[in-house]
Amino acid sequence: MNWEGISEFVQVAETESFTQAAKRLSISTAQVSRQVSALEQRLNVKLLYRTTRKVLLTQEGQVFYQHCRAILDGLDAAERAITNLQSKPQGKIKLTAPVTYGEQQIMPLVNDFLQRYVDVEITAHLTNKQVDVIDEGFDLAIRMGKLSDSTMMAKKLASRTNFVCASPEYINKNGLPHTLSELEQHRWLLGSLDYWRFIENGKEKNVRVSGPVNCNSGLGLVDAALKGLGIVQLPDYYVQPLIETGKLITILDSFREPEQVIWAVYPHNRNLSPKIRFLVDYLAEHLH
Repeated sequence: MNWEGISEFVQVAETESFTQAAKRLSISTAQVSRQVSALEQRLNVKLLYRTTRKVLLTQEGQVFYQHCRAILDGLDAAERAITNLQSKPQGKIKLTAPVTYGEQQIMPLVNDFLQRYVDVEITAHLTNKQVDVIDEGFDLAIRMGKLSDSTMMAKKLASRTNFVCASPEYINKNGLPHTLSELEQHRWLLGSLDYWRFIENGKEKNVRVSGPVNCNSGLGLVDAALKGLGIVQLPDYYVQPLIETGKLITILDSFREPEQVIWAVYPHNRNLSPKIRFLVDYLAEHLH
């Protein structure tokens, strides 16, 4: 549809004056007159009666005005809707996060967020698998450590620390390792990786591990450590409360790797979406 002359015609119809229409539109009276005349020629119909005192709609002009007014009102409503979307989050969000971190840290905050923004709906998929955000239709992914996908947007939410620790009972029975080489003399409780990460002489060092327990559940490994079955390396959100109460004791602290960043990752095309922006900002504000 050719929109030229529509706004000018509507303003003339409502003010009954080319001069007043020009003032409303902040253009010249001559320009309004040219646009309306061109519109009449394009439609091949007379829309207005022009007299020296005022301008009146013809019968065809009345019909055309009603339709044009409805269209312009619809455009105004569309613009207001977009403006509201930019200032108030609403709509559906599909997110993914690691299982335990998602259960303990992310979902309680997501639920708080939903209490605050009642027009948002969230579908959460907690998994330790690295899902394809775009192919599987996710709006947001919580990732930990180094990021490999440079095509995504990312914002730092928080950081985590990996602790190597064991129960007092295990240490009393087996002694305390002071160097990385002494780890070979101990029982290791393994997660999904077959190595542990350390810093030695200022450089990253991965130590290959093997042991009597191999479990892809952090909570399962915590239970094994509490029962004195061996040494474990786990993120702070698994073991921090147990360390503070003395149920687990940290070891090899001087070799502890630097904190790992926890990221919010999302596709470029959703960068400006208010619902995503508000949720990411909320998580960043409340995660520690």
